[in-house]
Amino acid sequence: MRRGNLPAAPNYTNAALVMGLVNLLWIFMVLWAAFGLPIVLIVGFLLDKMITRLDQNG
Repeated sequence: MRRGNLPAAPNYTNAALVMGLVNLLWIFMVLWAAFGLPIVLIVGFLLDKMITRLDQNG
């Protein structure tokens, strides 16, 4: 393959975000079924705090 004629790489950002949401939803559903809504709320709160901390550090 010639080095100068490479096609542009596809943008998979939207697909990755959608699959991340799907995975988060099924994990929350499993936690809800196994432990109840309060655990889902606690895990969601902790994820929010972790994401905020990552945003502040980056």
